[in-house]
Order: sequence, then C-alpha cells, then structure tokens
Amino acid sequence: MIALDREKTNRNGSLRFAFLATFYPPYNFGGDGIGIQRLARALTRAGHSVTVIHDVEAYECLAKSPPPDSPKEPDGVKVIGLRSGWGNLSPFLTQQTGRPIANGARLRRLLDGGQFDVVNFHNISLIGGPGLLQYGTGIKLYMAHEHWLVCARHVLWRHGREPCPSRQCFRCQIHARRPPQWWRWTGLLERQLHHVDAFIAMSEFSRDQHRKFGFPRDMDVLPYFLPDAESAETGTDVSTPSASPHARPYFLFVGRLEQIKGVQDILPAFEGAGECDLVIAGDGDFAETLRAMAAGMTRVRFVGRVGGDQLSALYQHAIALIVPSLCFETFGIILLEAFRQSTPVIARRLGPLPELVSAAGGGEIFETRAELVAAMDRLQRDRSHRHHLASEGRAAVDRIWSEHAVIPQYLDIVRRAAAKRKDLRVLAALTEQVET
Repeated sequence: MIALDREKTNRNGSLRFAFLATFYPPYNFGGDGIGIQRLARALTRAGHSVTVIHDVEAYECLAKSPPPDSPKEPDGVKVIGLRSGWGNLSPFLTQQTGRPIANGARLRRLLDGGQFDVVNFHNISLIGGPGLLQYGTGIKLYMAHEHWLVCARHVLWRHGREPCPSRQCFRCQIHARRPPQWWRWTGLLERQLHHVDAFIAMSEFSRDQHRKFGFPRDMDVLPYFLPDAESAETGTDVSTPSASPHARPYFLFVGRLEQIKGVQDILPAFEGAGECDLVIAGDGDFAETLRAMAAGMTRVRFVGRVGGDQLSALYQHAIALIVPSLCFETFGIILLEAFRQSTPVIARRLGPLPELVSAAGGGEIFETRAELVAAMDRLQRDRSHRHHLASEGRAAVDRIWSEHAVIPQYLDIVRRAAAKRKDLRVLAALTEQVET
C-alpha cells in the first residue's frame, strides 16, 4: 500500500519530504530553525508535503523559558515533536554517542517504512547525531546550517575567544565546559556519510570552510531565502510603511545576544553625545553583560526579543542594520531581512558576510572601529548613497534570495541526486511538475 501511495503521489507531481532537525519553531533558538520552516512551507506551496521531526527534549534541555507562541503550520506541513520521556538524558546520550539512543526505535518506524521520497537532514546534533544518517529510505540530503560536521561547537569559535584557524577540538570543548564528543574520534561520522546523496552548504564561504577542515564530500551551495508570500508567513506587509518605533535616528542590531555576535565591539561607537542611537533587538546569555557595558550610554536602547510588525518597523526606519559577528557564520538571514525592508547593511569583513553584501550591492563592510564609524557617518549624512544601497539590496532579494529563485535550485539538487540513484519515481514527479 505504501508503494502504491507513493506512485500515486508521484504521478501528480508531488513529493513527500521528511525533515529531521534538532530544533524547529517554536522550539528553536536561532535563524536555522526559521530557515527550515520557510523551506518546509515553500515546498507545500510548490505542491509537495513535508513531515518535520524535531526533538522537544533537546530544546527544553537548553532553554531557560517556555517557547513563544507560533502560528499554526499550513496544510501540507506535519510536525512531530519527539519526547522520549528520558528528559535531559536523551540529548546527552546522543551528544556523547552520536546515535539516537532514546528515540531510535521511533525514528526507525517513522523513516524506514518507505513513505518518504526525500529525507532531508538538517541540524541533527541532538536528535540523532551521525548515527541518524543511516535511517530512512529515498533520496537523502544534508543541509549544513552550522559547521557541526567539522566542529564540535558548531560555530568554529576556538577557546571562546577567536575564529578557529585550525583544529584543537578536545581543548576547545573542555574550555567551553562541554563534555567531549567521544564519537568524533571513532570515525563514526565518516562511516555514515555514504548514506547521504547530497550535502548542501548555505554559502560559498561555508563550503570552503568545510573543505578546509577536511570534510571529504563535495557540497552544493544553496542560500537561505525569504518567502514570496511574506504576509502569509509573518502577518506583515513589507510594502506598508509604519510609524517609527524610536524617536531619534538609529542604527539597528538584530540577533541573539551572545559574545560571538560582537555587539560589545560596536557599543563604543555610541558613547557620549551624538545624533543617532543604537537599538538592540534580541536576547540571550550575554544580554546582562551587554547591559552592564552599556550602563550610562543614553544612546543605546535594548528592546528585547521582538517579532512580526514590531521587527518590521525597526528594520524599515533604521539608518542601517549593523552585523558585527565575530565568528564564522554559515550565512546571515538577518541581512536578507534588512534588504527586504530596503535597509542597508554594515557588516564585519568576516565569514560569508562580505559575500552577501557584495552579491547584493546593498551595504558596506568594516573591519576596524574607524571603518565602522565612517560607514555609519556616510549612511547617516549621504541620503542618495543610502537610497542607492537600499534599492540594490531590495532588488537582490527578489533576484537571488527569494522563494521563487531558491526553491527550483533546491528541487534541482533533489533531481540530480535522484538521477545518480536512478530513482525513476522522483525523477518522474519532478519532470511532471515542471511540465505542468
């Protein structure tokens, strides 16, 4: 019956996707969960169905508060949140062994029945580790939202103080007060890679870093994107101007408040008197330290975690978004969100950020504090320059990082993997969808 159903599904041009992820909204912390959700919803708009399987206990192990409310998923997206009943022990065992100890049997039942045409692994560090890659049938993809494949800390941030130029993994994990992942010295990951048909990096920079740190497989590059139906995703109409949420001209930071995000480096630019402020939107473990550093700085305002219309208004009225990240990101979704609102970006010359700014032509790059201040001054005082960058960034979203630009690329990766596998059902479905 499963095989017949699958054939029937493929005859009308649709595919059944399974997404495996440690975190998924609202049980998520960063941009990768949002990116996964956008991909799932976009695939349903393209006529496919997606089942997302994520680990609730992994989120609860790390979260300090309940998850925020999240809109109901649209038809075509089914979400399964795993709860083993083992509490924090479940993600800990996976972190140590690299296998889905507590949820393995259920994952087998969900994935090995042949009901999915494509199994897409996302951030699997705590839902199953590399041992999960052998689960499931059909075409298998792995999307590297982080650098977990080559870094136990996921972010290539060595000893808690610098971007990682070379491996010192055991010392780095001890410094971070994390239990060493012993499976990383057993060859487990390398033995499991052959189960995956295609690996995907989120930027050229990230692909280069994987190669530099010894990842043995080729990787396609597929960027994050913003939904074409933005109002359907967020309840926000990006074309509708709103009242400014801040009384004075301001620059904006959006993101998790962690040391690696670099907010501490831009605070000195807002000391003393000045014509513009810094608005910081986000929360995280480093928030209290940042607030203490900004004590007495009247031009710095923390607004906490915001979303929807409030975040849209912050983007719309900012002089520019400042992205001072100190670590090797894999992408930078917030740059796209700023460009979408016709807001220029000032980003650190590090990781994939210069790549994105260059592709868009929608911002400036800085390395030193003097360069940051000079870029801020140009965007504040030269309206024609700011308008040009804003227009270029907005056009680039539609051209490069929109749903209608990226989803065909994603499905082409599936198609090429199916051709290598000689999966005629998947090839037929994709061919039929193109023809219709």
